[in-house]
Amino acid sequence: MPSARRAGSIYRRCECRDADGKLLGNACPQLKKKSHGSVGLRQELPPDADGKRRTFRRTGYKTVAEAQGDLSRLQAILDLPGDDPAEQQRVGDLLADIARRRADIPQPDEVKRRLGVGVPLDGAMTVAEWLDRWMAGKKTRTTTNAGYRSHIKVHLKPHIGHYRLDRLTVGHVQIMFDAIADQADLIRAENEARREQKLRAKWHRPGRPPAKERERLAAERERLAAMKPYRKVTGPPTRHAIRRTLRAALNKAIGEQLITFNAAAHVELGSSARPKGLLWTAERVARWRETGVVPSPVMVWTPEQLGAFLDAAEDHRLYAFFHLVAHHGLRRGEGVGADWANVHLDISPPRIDVLTEIVVDGWTPIETAPKTDSSMSAVMLDRETVQVLREHRARQDAERAARVKAGKAWADTGKVFTAEEGSWLHPDVVSKEFKRIVEAAGLPPINLRDLRHGAAALVKAGGGDIDDASKKLRHSTIVLTADTYMSLFQEYEQDLTERAAAAVPRARRGRGTAPAAGAVPGQGPSAALQPADADDDASTVRASTDNG
Repeated sequence: MPSARRAGSIYRRCECRDADGKLLGNACPQLKKKSHGSVGLRQELPPDADGKRRTFRRTGYKTVAEAQGDLSRLQAILDLPGDDPAEQQRVGDLLADIARRRADIPQPDEVKRRLGVGVPLDGAMTVAEWLDRWMAGKKTRTTTNAGYRSHIKVHLKPHIGHYRLDRLTVGHVQIMFDAIADQADLIRAENEARREQKLRAKWHRPGRPPAKERERLAAERERLAAMKPYRKVTGPPTRHAIRRTLRAALNKAIGEQLITFNAAAHVELGSSARPKGLLWTAERVARWRETGVVPSPVMVWTPEQLGAFLDAAEDHRLYAFFHLVAHHGLRRGEGVGADWANVHLDISPPRIDVLTEIVVDGWTPIETAPKTDSSMSAVMLDRETVQVLREHRARQDAERAARVKAGKAWADTGKVFTAEEGSWLHPDVVSKEFKRIVEAAGLPPINLRDLRHGAAALVKAGGGDIDDASKKLRHSTIVLTADTYMSLFQEYEQDLTERAAAAVPRARRGRGTAPAAGAVPGQGPSAALQPADADDDASTVRASTDNG
């Protein structure tokens, strides 16, 4: 039966009793007076989940008009679900609970909004429930959604998921971020303690340690094994990203008129400045070898260090990938997702069109378009990179022919960089291979992403400026480039300034200084573009002519 036809009525009742003490009810003669007794209402509700009948009753109204107003509101709410039995039951559950608690009857428009988005009608939805519902409707990129899900699972649900959505306060959110910061400090201290213990457990002198030292080292290594492994620190940038996720979810709830206030917008988190790119100077390398501490989350090799890496990687089947990223700044997913159809080596100027990328959803690789419009553009290639890609294609053709000859399948994906059988190359495989080569070469550590950052350093080494670097890396705004690389460019600028001052030959300097090591009097400015801060033990240096 449609809810609009359910029975409802207004009645008057009193507490008058007969001589035996029984309530007179409707038989009371005084009920004819409007001032006698109180007014009540009765409204039939949809059956419960077991099919049992339910009735909404409420008394205590002073006038019939008051009772009629609430009855009309009840009937308007009961009309909302139409003929949908499931929604009728939801509305019935809501009104039965309101009758039991003697709570205020909500406005029909408020109930209608909640019916429309499928949230609890009593407003008791928790933050965790809303976050799940918000994520179910997200239509952003898979990788972006993966970041949202990580923030929700690791931070938001454990800390504030149990609060009612409409009762979430700034204080609740602030306590969460304070707890995340405290945990980060703890993890940072534990990581530092592990680094120090690792140094104590290592023999730093040449040759085999004496017996007494071997005993001490064994004990130190046992203590090291009992310590917690290195863990990732949730730093300020990540905390700001978590707040952006929560703020977006709460803004959506405001748009659905479920809440009126965004608690995440008023939390104090402090600065979220991007980590600055720093060069691996000789001083920093020496300090890292002594302590194991990396100075910045974004570290960049000097051209000499990059050359040493490329020399070490030259016989690897993915050498062309590392060369392309190092010289032209492709992102990992862009390199792995590149198609031969978009690589143009026989035209002038040669280029690669960045139109697709392969990213991971959890662990599963998926193909998608680059994140921003500025990322989808052509990357001009230098002559050496063209030759490297041609050699790579010949190697890939040989791999295909060898597998076919051996009766093995070859997956013709059309990708520039593939697994041994031609299938998509998993992005994580590239990162692991990169790390393995770096460690084997004894180079100061950087991430594969930092290899892209190094392309910006090559722009400076080639005489370019921050605007040239922004175009090279295909950033959407020069502000992003400047935030990350300005300090790196300033380090190069200081190096160039010193070399320029020492490049002029003088018979009498009067300052007791000598020309910078490697400076050749009379040689053009290109010789001064190579920093003199490479590792002392780097014996082989690749000469790079690419302008980045």
